[in-house]
Amino acid sequence: MKKIAIIIPLLFVTGCFDDTSDLKVHIEQVQANTPKSIPPMPSVPVFNHFDYSVKSLRSPFDIPRPEAIQEKIQQMSGCLSPDPRRRKQPLEKFSLSDLTMRGTLGELGITWALVEASDATLHRVAVGNYLGLYHGRITDVSQNNVKVIELIPDGAGCWVERETVVAMVESGSEGQRK
Repeated sequence: MKKIAIIIPLLFVTGCFDDTSDLKVHIEQVQANTPKSIPPMPSVPVFNHFDYSVKSLRSPFDIPRPEAIQEKIQQMSGCLSPDPRRRKQPLEKFSLSDLTMRGTLGELGITWALVEASDATLHRVAVGNYLGLYHGRITDVSQNNVKVIELIPDGAGCWVERETVVAMVESGSEGQRK
């Protein structure tokens, strides 16, 4: 038993004295290919300090002054604007380019237009109905087209009227907008 206890450590120790010439050759190759000096660090550009001071302006995190709100309301009070309390109609979720006129119906002096939406649903509309994304109100329905007046925002808080025509579409062609 003593012999086995002595032989096993000797086997491990003798494994450490193998030929290491290939390791020495590899180390010499790595040292030969490694550059001797490291390039210097690039120079750091000079930082120009800019003092951003807006003490004279209102902080965007403060509540606006009541006077400023009143001025904005007074500016917008004389402007044309859509009725925010009006209930939206089904065709107001489609842009006019997604709506096509497919035909007309008439009865007792009332003319309806048949308008097809992009989701392949057919709707019957008449003068006074709304359609399109810009609060478009139908003003005239004829055999060939539907006239719509849209309210387009002008960017200053007011709205501008724009007349658009949805033309009749034959079954094999697409609609035209003017």
